[in-house]
Formats: sequence, C-alpha cells, structure tokens
Amino acid sequence: ATGRPLVLKCEIGAIHTLASWTARTPRALGQPGRSGHRQAPPGAAVRRRCSGRRWVSENAGILDCVLHLDALAYSQMVALAYDDLPLEACGLLGGRPGGPVGSSRPALATTFYPTANLANSSKVYTVDPKAHLRAERDAEDRGHEIIGVMHSHTHTEAYPSPTDVAQAPDPGWHYVIVSLRDNAPTLRSYRIVGGEVVEEPVAVI
Repeated sequence: ATGRPLVLKCEIGAIHTLASWTARTPRALGQPGRSGHRQAPPGAAVRRRCSGRRWVSENAGILDCVLHLDALAYSQMVALAYDDLPLEACGLLGGRPGGPVGSSRPALATTFYPTANLANSSKVYTVDPKAHLRAERDAEDRGHEIIGVMHSHTHTEAYPSPTDVAQAPDPGWHYVIVSLRDNAPTLRSYRIVGGEVVEEPVAVI
C-alpha cells in the first residue's frame, strides 16, 4: 500500500503507563451493541518504557514496538470477529517480520488467514493445526512467514488473558486481539515473552 500510514488512536492509560491503540470502525452489519464486564487490570505490574520505536522491558529486553497492518487484513479480522459470534474468532498473520535490534524497519502483516476455533468456545481459542500448515505454506510461497496470531474477545477488553499468555506459542510473534466489548471494535497488539506482556502500537496502512 502507498500513502501515509493510519496510526490508530492513542490513549495513554495511567494504570499501565502504556499506549492503548484503539481502532474505531462502523459496527458491522448493523449488529446491536454487546455488554460485558470490564476485565480487571493485570495484578503484577512490570516496568517497561518506550525508547524511540521500541519497548524496553526489564525481562524481555528490547522488542520491536510497531506493527504495520494491511488495511484489508485489518478489515478481515474485524469482520471475522463478528461473523464468529458468540464464539471467539481466530486466525494467523502472514507477512514480514521486523528488522533486527537497532533497525527502524517495523513488522508488516500483509495477509490474514482465518482459521476455525477448534475449542468452539467464547472464552478460549485453538487454531486448527491443518489451517496453520496451509497458512505457512502460502506465506512461504509469497516470500513471507507467519508473524502472529489474532483472536477476538467477545465480552472483555483487548488485553491478553492468563490463558492467552500461558498458551502464547512463539516469543517472536505479534498477538493481536479484537475486542467486541464496546459498541465499536477495538484492536490492540502485544508481544508476549516469558510470560511478560508488552503492548505495541499498530499502524493500519
């Protein structure tokens, strides 16, 4: 894509002292709003700060802190989150990983691969391993790789649950969550390394 990236709205949260990057889009298919209970903030705060374009974390070290997301892939993720209600939706992100430490090159997610949620649940998700394999092969054919996973939260905020953190399969991945708790969907992305959660900004391009 060309043109200036659309950086999602930044709201600084005093509790986490991290940027909350919120994407607002018209509600899909005119569906009514859904209500839910607000998830409590994480109990154990971890020191982290933003240094230029990267988060510096006391446990995870230096991580890329910007994910560039193709606009079509973004729209597909939000649509799938609504389509799979009342269950959690999930899928994989294909694209180009970010540059090495010291590089200014952000990660770029160009393709979204919807997958079935084998858990068939509104609270947890399991990516279909056969769909995962097909996605990996397609990404390789494009000269890319799988760089992350997306899932939805139907009634809670876009923050990883303890189960999400415990089951995070790859410390190099980007973990994208689409929340449908409010009238408009919210998309946020995280890095999860050694059980530590670090939020990263997202730019839709």
